Amino acid sequence: MFLEGSQGLKLAADVFGPEGGPPALLLHGMGQTRQSWGQAGARLGAQGWRAYAIDLRGHGDSDWPVAYAYDNDDLAADVLALCRQLGTPLLVGASMGGVCALAAQGTAQQQLFKGMVLVDIAPDVDMEGGRRIVNFMSAKPEGYADLDEAAEAIGAYRGGGRKPSTAGLTRVLKQRDNGRWYWHWDPRILEPRLGWLNDAEAAAEYGQMMRTTMVGGAERLTVPTLLVRGGSSDVVSVAAAQALKEIVPQARYVDVADASHMVAGDRNDVFVDAILEFAAPLLAR
Repeated sequence: MFLEGSQGLKLAADVFGPEGGPPALLLHGMGQTRQSWGQAGARLGAQGWRAYAIDLRGHGDSDWPVAYAYDNDDLAADVLALCRQLGTPLLVGASMGGVCALAAQGTAQQQLFKGMVLVDIAPDVDMEGGRRIVNFMSAKPEGYADLDEAAEAIGAYRGGGRKPSTAGLTRVLKQRDNGRWYWHWDPRILEPRLGWLNDAEAAAEYGQMMRTTMVGGAERLTVPTLLVRGGSSDVVSVAAAQALKEIVPQARYVDVADASHMVAGDRNDVFVDAILEFAAPLLAR
């Protein structure tokens, strides 16, 4: 199905759970799609939520804006539009999905969410980890010759021999007429970030701007909040997780061992168990 974002953009969604269930909204990270959640949507639906896994603008099957519009406030406007349609959802936001959710809360006087789960994202981001992500995402503008080549590249990025199956890669890569496989997102998303690659100062400045945005939203949160951190994340450190608790006193965090920034992809069962444990009291309430 499709929901309506800001500017009239159509946002693709997979829906799970009973029609009358309270809404849950799953927002993926930069360069991912709604398929990246593994069993999260289905298991939230089985718990009783009406779960919506969304392709953010410029990703997957969602619309691309005509002109560049991928700043945090653009994505936050989509979150606000989704909340107007769905009500007050449980929000699960991974990386960029968490950033835009906090950005949206920062613009709203009321609480937008029933509860918030941040997946390996917090205001004090390690921008060296961010630069590593952008370096990987921008490395193959010519695409991959086949899915095996893509799997090797992803395994090298993840480290520790965590190479994905080629079958799963068809969810995030699309084959074009030339036979090569390309990421299923708008390459313009990277435009303001490419300057980080050779300029650590520019990355730090962007990180500070992003921190200001996230803190603005986090300071307005009064609902239950959970940070699910990859135990070996190079984006969110233990210190950053603890710092979040100073901004959001009711927040708690859990580490998922043997998981990187790609928590849901690395340890999906453990990741989903943590979300369901957090979500169950909110459902009962």
